[in-house]
Amino acid sequence: MDELAIVEKLKTLARATRASGSGIVLGIGDDCAIFRPRPGEDLLFTTDQMIEGVHFEAGQDPAITGHRALARNLSDIAAMGGEPRFCLVTLALPARGRDQWIQAFYRGLLRLARRTGTELVGGDLARDDKIRCDVMVCGAVARGKALRRDGARPGDALYVSGRLGRLRWNGRIQPRLSLGQSLIGRATACIDLSDGLSLDLYRLCKASGVAAAVDRVPVASGATIGQARLDDALHGGEDYELLFTLPPGAPKPRGTTRIGTIVRGIPGAVTLEGRPLPPRGYDHFRKR
Repeated sequence: MDELAIVEKLKTLARATRASGSGIVLGIGDDCAIFRPRPGEDLLFTTDQMIEGVHFEAGQDPAITGHRALARNLSDIAAMGGEPRFCLVTLALPARGRDQWIQAFYRGLLRLARRTGTELVGGDLARDDKIRCDVMVCGAVARGKALRRDGARPGDALYVSGRLGRLRWNGRIQPRLSLGQSLIGRATACIDLSDGLSLDLYRLCKASGVAAAVDRVPVASGATIGQARLDDALHGGEDYELLFTLPPGAPKPRGTTRIGTIVRGIPGAVTLEGRPLPPRGYDHFRKR
């Protein structure tokens, strides 16, 4: 297929994801999409890249790659309590095996899009020597109600939404959209765990001007053994769970685990069982 044929096919597939009242006035097929937000809502925007050899390997199932490309962004929307509205996808790849790879990639992406009410409204296609993908997602939340990183206060309880340390480079991500939405008006701060508990908790504490004392870490079954298993849970990244704080005495949401408490101290300082926990999560620019 040439680019025009690919775009026409995507236009048909994307239209099937459109929900009634989505706010999409015009999708794929013009110079820009047209989106009409509802009164009384704030819009959320996030973008994330997927690069062959950095975020995934060439032999990975392209349907899983497509799913993950969208899911990573939806996890950011979940962390702010939002509902996804639409996405834009920029994709560049070599000519060899292009048609089959593109079809499988978008099949995985659009399956998740349909399930989460996220319409594909445009993007770009190009040729490159390796596969590169960039997804932008727009979400929405009631005006002034978005969850943020900067609201944690001393005495707040610290929670995670699931077990950590799976290192799911090749697995599907389940963005915690429902949980994020349920935390609006309850959580004082929230962030998604994409770069590891140690680094993302540091970011939350730094933004809030507080410190944290962690007393337990729920480690995923099937993770590596012993100290390496704990290190994966603390620093490995790719968990895409929600890390959030609740005021003292607030009931914990079902399926979540309390891991510690927000305390007074140097902003960003974190301890694990009384010992300093450095922010050693994933950083693209840190020397290996």
